[in-house]
Amino acid sequence: MIGGRILDSSAIVGFAASSPYPQAVVWTAAEQGIVLAVPACALAEAWSKAPRRDRDALKVLRSLPVTVVLDLDQEAAHDVGLILSRSHQHGKLAAGHVTWCAQRRRGWPVVTGEPRPLLAMDSTLEIDRLP
Repeated sequence: MIGGRILDSSAIVGFAASSPYPQAVVWTAAEQGIVLAVPACALAEAWSKAPRRDRDALKVLRSLPVTVVLDLDQEAAHDVGLILSRSHQHGKLAAGHVTWCAQRRRGWPVVTGEPRPLLAMDSTLEIDRLP
């Protein structure tokens, strides 16, 4: 089975801002052929949070051959909605999508600076916390 990592919006914004740890995660993945799963909702949230000066880096991340943007289709929308409802994390769509993606890729750590909402949705997620 191919392994990988899942990036949430804080990791994506950190990469775009040239923060050392997210940069190391992304460039190591690119060099070693490790898949970077980027939930579409997390990418959208990162676009909304990243300063204009950092947005070119978001395009770079998206264009890397190891980056796979995971869509929010009908099935995912249904499941993410239930995750948000059950965990009382209403309005945290990006975190819900990240959680849903991680539940389908067990063993793939979620790279995040904000683990609390993710763990509220699923306490069994593997977290790689940003320093």
